[in-house]
Amino acid sequence: MINRIALVIQYDGTGYSGWQNQKNFITIQGTIEEKIAELDPIRPVKVIAAGRTDAGVHASGQVVHFDCSGRISTNKWPSALNGRLPSSIKVLEAVNVPSDWHACYSANYRRYRYSIFNGSYPNLFLQKISWHKYRVRLDVNLMREALNDLLGLHDFAAFQKAGSNRTNSFTTVQEVSIRRNGDIITSEIQASGFLYGMVRLLMGQLVAVGEKRLTLEEFKFRWRKGLRSEVKEAAPPHGLCLIRVGYHEQIFSKEKSFDTFPGFSLPIFDSSEKSENIKD
Repeated sequence: MINRIALVIQYDGTGYSGWQNQKNFITIQGTIEEKIAELDPIRPVKVIAAGRTDAGVHASGQVVHFDCSGRISTNKWPSALNGRLPSSIKVLEAVNVPSDWHACYSANYRRYRYSIFNGSYPNLFLQKISWHKYRVRLDVNLMREALNDLLGLHDFAAFQKAGSNRTNSFTTVQEVSIRRNGDIITSEIQASGFLYGMVRLLMGQLVAVGEKRLTLEEFKFRWRKGLRSEVKEAAPPHGLCLIRVGYHEQIFSKEKSFDTFPGFSLPIFDSSEKSENIKD
């Protein structure tokens, strides 16, 4: 009897060549498949993910599925895998799903968070999970206005990297948000699906808007006209994290799948070392 198991997993994408298997490169998919095969070697292992993250991108709520023989009970898979996987990958929960359930095709949405550290000085503890932008105080209000323009079903060809195998560049952006908390700016984007490289290209443009190097009108014109040649700045991968995948039914417990990426709040200091409150 073949069982289909769904997992919710976390990983630190640093040091991996993205999710998808690549010959002669270390990937998240390849690493997990290798460890599943050690535990359930009866059939070739294929692990399918809800989102194929790029090299260096993290995930706190990635969802995957695989088929197995059933020799290991479902609730034993997290501990069995975590005892074999490197410390950069953790399985939070495992559940049984129907044989036609699919981690990617059954999903209603994916939600990404991009983190920017907008402080004046480096922070060792944030450098792996945020983009340090220190030269200019970013205008979050302008960035928010630019983000809100993306809501709905649109052609996002301007934010698609070369090499995609999609037949079109349409997708529906369902929710957007951006906020400042001290020196940390976090932006979240939820969509039915994402184009190859979409969030990083978009964030590169948003930062240009926040730095006032790019006007709102120029931003809107570029993406609405599909001017991919004008979108030349991509945000670095380490600030990006897949935080949630949504399905018609809540198959995982919320505390393990909803949002397990840590939040940070850092104060802002003036020249006299006194903290000040910043309002967007």
